[in-house]
Amino acid sequence: MQWAVHKFGGTSLADADRIAAAGALVREDRSAARIAVVVSAVGGVTDALVGAVERAAARDDSYRELLAGARQRNEAIARDLLGERADPIQAAIAADVADIEAVLEGLRVTRAISEQAMDLVTGFGELWSAQILCALLQGEGTDATWLDAREVLVVAHATTGPAVRWTETQDRLRAWLGTHQEAIAVITGYIATDPQGIPTTLKRNGSDFSASIFGKLLAANCITIWTDVDGVMSADPRSVPEAVLLPELSYDEAMELAYFGAKVLHPHAMAPAVEGDIPIRIRNSLRPQGAGTELRAFAPRAVEASPRSAVKGFSSTRDIALLNVEGAGMIGVPGISHRLFGALREVGVSVIMISQASSEHSICVAILETEAARAKEAVELAFFAELQTGQIRSVEVSGSYSILAAVGDQMVRTPGVSARLFGSLGKAGVNVRAIAQGSSERNVSVVVSAAERIRALRAVHAGFYLSDQTLSVGLVGPGRIGAELLRQLAAQKELLHSRFQIELRVRGILGRNRMVLDDAGLDLSRWREDLANRAVPADIAAFAAHLRADHLPHAVVLECTASDAISTHYADWLSRGIHVITPNKKASSAAQQDYARLRHVGRARNAHYLYEATVGAGLPVITTLRDLVQTGDQVRRIEGVLSGTLSFLFDALSAAMPFSAVVEQARARGYTEPDPRDDLSGMDVARKAVILAREMGRALELDEVSVASLVPAALRGAGSVDEFLAGLAAFDTDMERLRQSAADAGDVLRYVAVIEAQGPVSVGLRRYPAAHPFARIQAGDNIIAFTTARYAELPLIVQGPGAGPEVTAGGVFADLLRLASYLGAPS
Repeated sequence: MQWAVHKFGGTSLADADRIAAAGALVREDRSAARIAVVVSAVGGVTDALVGAVERAAARDDSYRELLAGARQRNEAIARDLLGERADPIQAAIAADVADIEAVLEGLRVTRAISEQAMDLVTGFGELWSAQILCALLQGEGTDATWLDAREVLVVAHATTGPAVRWTETQDRLRAWLGTHQEAIAVITGYIATDPQGIPTTLKRNGSDFSASIFGKLLAANCITIWTDVDGVMSADPRSVPEAVLLPELSYDEAMELAYFGAKVLHPHAMAPAVEGDIPIRIRNSLRPQGAGTELRAFAPRAVEASPRSAVKGFSSTRDIALLNVEGAGMIGVPGISHRLFGALREVGVSVIMISQASSEHSICVAILETEAARAKEAVELAFFAELQTGQIRSVEVSGSYSILAAVGDQMVRTPGVSARLFGSLGKAGVNVRAIAQGSSERNVSVVVSAAERIRALRAVHAGFYLSDQTLSVGLVGPGRIGAELLRQLAAQKELLHSRFQIELRVRGILGRNRMVLDDAGLDLSRWREDLANRAVPADIAAFAAHLRADHLPHAVVLECTASDAISTHYADWLSRGIHVITPNKKASSAAQQDYARLRHVGRARNAHYLYEATVGAGLPVITTLRDLVQTGDQVRRIEGVLSGTLSFLFDALSAAMPFSAVVEQARARGYTEPDPRDDLSGMDVARKAVILAREMGRALELDEVSVASLVPAALRGAGSVDEFLAGLAAFDTDMERLRQSAADAGDVLRYVAVIEAQGPVSVGLRRYPAAHPFARIQAGDNIIAFTTARYAELPLIVQGPGAGPEVTAGGVFADLLRLASYLGAPS
């Protein structure tokens, strides 16, 4: 006769509605001729009974309230579900409570808790829920009975936990089934009998263990565990909200995940099902339409040779301490490990993970933090002589760690899994304290700081594409460029999320005097309203601290100002592992020692500093130059129109449009800085020249650049922008004379930077013939010519729009996506 087993936990039997739903699920099962239903106590009842035992032994009379509450819950559920048919069950509960009261009164007198008394009292919850569910099924016309598992299940307790007396139990169950032919048997979980016939329990995860035991005894075709989660997730969804449901796992994968804290069956509870090769399904009783997760034995299957497909999921433990035994006297000495683990065994300390240096110079074990002091004392005693003679240098314990485990059967056949695991942790700025890997390569475990647990978990989860690559984004400077960048981010957010698994979570916007922060991420369709209505005073330190959240693996600042003061914070941000992307030229053209420190800090902390948009806005100028240098080309000269503003000015300049009018027009169109003198001074171009020179390998300072300013000497002093513009017209004649002279020769004027590999760097006006590429650019274009060893006869030219908030914001956006790719996002 074919059996199927269903097990319902306490949350699935929390009240009358949930028990009724459980009954419906059982009645609808057509997968087998007979059904065994293993039940836990009604949710919270076992805890109440445990509390009653503890309080009675402590002579705390409130134990009576806990017992009364447990009784009332079960009686109320029985009445709601059964009506008048509840009378026999209520009478049985009343009789049981009288027995419990007698036991508790004895504990109150003796002030001692025996294991037998605890097991006896705490097992009544399952007796009550089994009778209620059975009566419900019978009342609905279902052929059902119930079994007190203590009548058949015999277990002996050992150091490894309850051990089933299989032969005796099988004989008892066979006899019981001989007199009970009902289609459905409701069986109490958790409780059993010891070889002396004394009631006992299966301890932790007892009801799951019961389901597995009865599944094996009945040779069931499947065991379904009904709980309050959809199945086994790729990570704890409380730590990784993007965790995905795993449709199937091997028994081995499930055991590895469970051992390190995943919400799945305990390995001990799974063992009978594994021995019987019985599939186990984890399903959600609140959403029974879901398929859940199936655990089964299956042969390794061919998969794509990709680390992404090899890892099924991640789990982590908390409250871990590391005990490290270190000393030169350990090298080559047999029995050191035996003595270490023997000492820990003697004081009841379980080792969770082992990591040993190949030189045998040190052995590190992970243990529970609560057992650290006891473990240290025991090990120091065991190695007292070696510590006194210096053969063992130290026995040290450090706490506040977590163990993170990557699990997957296919890891053994897939190169690169460890590389991706440790790469993801490194990119997130997470330091690894210890490593362990079994010879099966089904599990790679690392010890990390408890404070970095969630960040580490999210980083590796995203690193294997099991979830989105999430970046905590903060924008500084919501002006023209910043506002346009936010618009572009909003427009592309869904596409990046759905196609490339990139989540750009803008969690803060910092303006000149105020800022707005949001843990979940700002709604980019209404950021202006939030900045107006939810803003707090600007605080750069608080802004950075908010971005570098422990639960998010990566943080980046998009710095969209032209401020000297803001750029001084880059080094601090990078030192904290916050990436920086900017079109602001101030930091990259600052004093060489400050620039060198900035790059050093970024490399030391594995934090990226990206500034493609500082030269050429959205054009790939710096990327092109780096490619040339890194591939071994020799860059001999860079010449370029590097200012979109000045490009516009000299393209529009004519006899009909004098220089002052062109400047007014450029300012009106948003091409210039708020003060046009910032553009006309040539310093903006000079800073770009310094940036390019440094990318070439030159240690150039800004004051070494020869700059020919376009601001008349008489107008370089103090004065408002309006005063400057009003006075500029007086110098139109001088500019017209230069323009006309060039035109008479068939040339045009262009404001150009020239960077020699070994010679001077200059910025100023130059004349070019009409056939020259620099003469043919469109208004607002940048054009850069690279003369190199490879491009000696005909320079490599990069040309395109180099001014305006759209293209500059686009350049910053491109750097942001480049960063996401560096951090492991799929391309």
